[in-house]
Amino acid sequence: MTKEIRCNGCKLHPDQIDEYVSQFVEFDCSSPEDMVRQEEGTFNPDNGHFWCTNCYIKAGTPLGVAR
Repeated sequence: MTKEIRCNGCKLHPDQIDEYVSQFVEFDCSSPEDMVRQEEGTFNPDNGHFWCTNCYIKAGTPLGVAR
């Protein structure tokens, strides 16, 4: 069973967030979701959560992966 990948703050999926939609090809990724898996330092593979940039800043730029 695959985990649903979504931002821990806004709850949006990567394909709903402009920063991933506009950059996944540039980062040589197959999709916005793939970009989060490969390039997003806050991505937590255990639960599929990550912080998009806006939510990461609003959360106070926490260290580590999203819980």
